[in-house]
Amino acid sequence: MWLTEVSFRYRRRDRYVIEAAEAHLSPGDVVELTGPNGAGKSTLLRLLAGLTRPTSGAVTGRPAIVGYVPDRFPTGQSFTVAGYLRHMARVRGGARWEPWAERVGLDGFAGVRLGELSKGTAHKVGLVQALMAEPGLLVLDEPFAGLDRDTRDALPDIVTEVAARGGIVVASDHQGGMGAVDGLRLWSLRSARLVEHPPSSSPPSSFPPSPAEPKAAEDLVAVEVSVPARDLDGFLRRMRDDGYPARALTGEETT
Repeated sequence: MWLTEVSFRYRRRDRYVIEAAEAHLSPGDVVELTGPNGAGKSTLLRLLAGLTRPTSGAVTGRPAIVGYVPDRFPTGQSFTVAGYLRHMARVRGGARWEPWAERVGLDGFAGVRLGELSKGTAHKVGLVQALMAEPGLLVLDEPFAGLDRDTRDALPDIVTEVAARGGIVVASDHQGGMGAVDGLRLWSLRSARLVEHPPSSSPPSSFPPSPAEPKAAEDLVAVEVSVPARDLDGFLRRMRDDGYPARALTGEETT
């Protein structure tokens, strides 16, 4: 799958959200996409999934089956969970959704209407509809947001399985969950430019500060956030990618 000189803007005289993006994706690749809020990550994911057409350039070699999970699943539909997934299974040629629903802890919500679901549970519906047909390309927009711990723990294994059978996975992720996936490729998007970074590198140092970032020490406010120890490296990387001078506190500093 190739991105060749892919650029995108919403209107003719707008600035480009994506500019001259070049990339190659092979079967089995797993990519983590980071960048500041508003950098165009969701737009790039939609371009990859084929839901949005580039203003110029081309996305070629896209697998025949694409699974796409938006950052917020659209619940304004008059379906129950089971009704929606049965409908999507028919669209997907009779794909089985029940094993995936059980795996992500959704089986107990079969009779609940979509509009009554919490964000995290609705997100599970999005995951099931994307996974049921064994996609050759799985596109995930902030897949860990709102999920319960069990599903958060299961998702890296699911991503690994998709890649192991030759699927491509691309995910934007500010939660640090993708760091558990082996062989992860790192992309960042900033100032409309897509850059790939070596494994274990820190992408943000490669970019100039964005206009929204603090310019002086008096603009900064300290915020204490607790995260699981296993997620710390990924969390700090994402905060730094957004332009924040994040660091881990020692035990003495937190008492």
